Amino acid sequence: MREAMRFEVLGPLRVCRGDEELDLGFPQQRALLALLLVRAGRPVPAGEIVDVLWPGRAPASALNVVRRYAGALRRLLEPGLPPRAPGRRVLRRAGGYLLEAAEDEVDLLRFRALTKRGKRAAATGRSEAALGHFVDALDDWHGPVAMGIPAAVRENTEFTALERELARTARMAADAALLCGGSELVLPHLRRAVGLDPLDESAQAGLVMALAASGLQAEALTAYERVRRLLAEELGTAPGPELTAAHTRVLRQEWGPRPAAPATPPRPAPAGPVPTATPPAATAAPLCVPVAAPAPSPTPARPVRPARLPADLPVFVGREAELAVLLRVTDAAAASTGAPTTVLVSGMPGIGKSALAAHWAHRVADRFPDGLLHVPLRGFDAAGPPLEPAEALRGMLATLGVPAARLPDGVDSLAGLYRSTLAGRRLLVLLDDAADTEQVRPLLPAGPGSLTLVTSRLALSGLTASGARPLHLDLPSAADAAAALARRVGRDRTAAEPGAAAEIVARCGRLPLALAVVAARAAARPDVPLSAIAAGLRHSGDGLDAFAGTAGTPGLRAALDPSYRRLPPDNARLFRLLSLRPGPDLTPGAAAALADLPPRRTRLLLDELADAHLVLEHAPGRYVQHALLRRFAAELTVAYDSPAERRRALDRLRAHTAAVPDGNPASDIDRP
Repeated sequence: MREAMRFEVLGPLRVCRGDEELDLGFPQQRALLALLLVRAGRPVPAGEIVDVLWPGRAPASALNVVRRYAGALRRLLEPGLPPRAPGRRVLRRAGGYLLEAAEDEVDLLRFRALTKRGKRAAATGRSEAALGHFVDALDDWHGPVAMGIPAAVRENTEFTALERELARTARMAADAALLCGGSELVLPHLRRAVGLDPLDESAQAGLVMALAASGLQAEALTAYERVRRLLAEELGTAPGPELTAAHTRVLRQEWGPRPAAPATPPRPAPAGPVPTATPPAATAAPLCVPVAAPAPSPTPARPVRPARLPADLPVFVGREAELAVLLRVTDAAAASTGAPTTVLVSGMPGIGKSALAAHWAHRVADRFPDGLLHVPLRGFDAAGPPLEPAEALRGMLATLGVPAARLPDGVDSLAGLYRSTLAGRRLLVLLDDAADTEQVRPLLPAGPGSLTLVTSRLALSGLTASGARPLHLDLPSAADAAAALARRVGRDRTAAEPGAAAEIVARCGRLPLALAVVAARAAARPDVPLSAIAAGLRHSGDGLDAFAGTAGTPGLRAALDPSYRRLPPDNARLFRLLSLRPGPDLTPGAAAALADLPPRRTRLLLDELADAHLVLEHAPGRYVQHALLRRFAAELTVAYDSPAERRRALDRLRAHTAAVPDGNPASDIDRP
């Protein structure tokens, strides 16, 4: 049995065996251990280890030195290990090394597990539970990450990114505390976050609000003034939307939960024509159409007002409940005098997030007299990488009429100019297909009355924890899906063959993109009966060939692939192997058996797949995949996993099913 140990990297680097703290040896050996801890459970290639340990020029003997350090760590962690024995702690994997440790042995793994629980609680409105998880997670943080290793190594992005991750959790804890009380619990963690990075505006905003909510209003205003001067001196920019909103709320003594604004009629638009600005070709989105802009009053001309949106789908149908939610949010935003409103629409690939956003934006365009901005963020674009925030800001500023000669360098400076350009205006900003929270933050307006709609395949818990209102998009109802098919192929055809139309909807899994692909093929062949189209789907096999793209319509496989490509290796492998299960759903224990991973580690991976909307936890401890996602995963497992590996995975699943009753998911969630 492996001896229990305690590994700490969220502060001074320490390893304890019982009450004994181990001597970790030479600085570079300590650095290797720190790197393996930061990547605990995942192999680190030897070449990457060399790059981290020798940030300048590595010696010719670097690989041999790494091998010696790994051997020394192996003997340190397992003192009774025979010579040349591989051991069970520091393992050779994939041309590198892996540190094997349980979640309860490593402070970083505990921190991430608790943070994940906090995000899920926050996203479902359970602020008190979220705060408890966040504070428990942050209690393992005791200072700069991996203290005790060479300073040059600590500057590597592996360690600096971890400090940013800690600061983000502190900020989310501050948001949860404002909703349920207990801001004094997060003050030490926020002070540590801003101490590590004084220019982190999000952490500074959290600190300002937490100080005020803890009865320290004067200190909160002093903290704001300090960071305002620092931003001006270091970056030449003004505070951003989060920090500005925090300062405003402190001045108004509004640091408690804010009540929802009552629905009121929108502010009437002045009359008369207004010229609209067309963005430069480099920043304009394809399929954009001008929207009639509200007219100005007889007062002097105001700055350029952009008025362009993506085209509204003429075949859009349904989504009445979601549109009603968005309209209520729009009414509340129009009446708000505080921070601007952000809405996050998330859901699985192909479910119609962009179509809903465009349709809603056209319906409410006249409520935003100061402009309409649309930015395709290309978060999951198969043709190229996501749009960088700096590039997005340059395009938005150009659309707002800012000359290229006035555009500064750097995201922070561009964001400062963007905020000052929008000061006092009410805009609708549509940020489509976001890759992550950090891509979105610099693009959020700062002024009251503006509304930002973000679409993403990811849950973006960091954005919702910071105040964005989540709107999860589910599959349309069978009636709405049938209406969408009729709209595309003609009501006469579906009315003539209702059974075939219903089968097409069912075999497309009610997924809007799949329906669009099949309907486009049917519309191009009006002489072919819908029953023949349905039969083709019925006999198409287990792959996605029946949903290949046609002219002007992307194929389903091409739409799903970017989501898969973004997955870390363990998540990707689990996603593939889930397709092997025989039943409609499975538990974390069954998934762990398929992937040959510890159940608790598997639960975290399933949660991450759920955040990416590649699986759905449809009941506590029960996960399911959409039928077409399962087909896609089946194609991938044939391509990437050998027949022998697939057989072994099924053997493990059968053994697990025999040992653990499938009707009791809790029993396999908690198995060691």
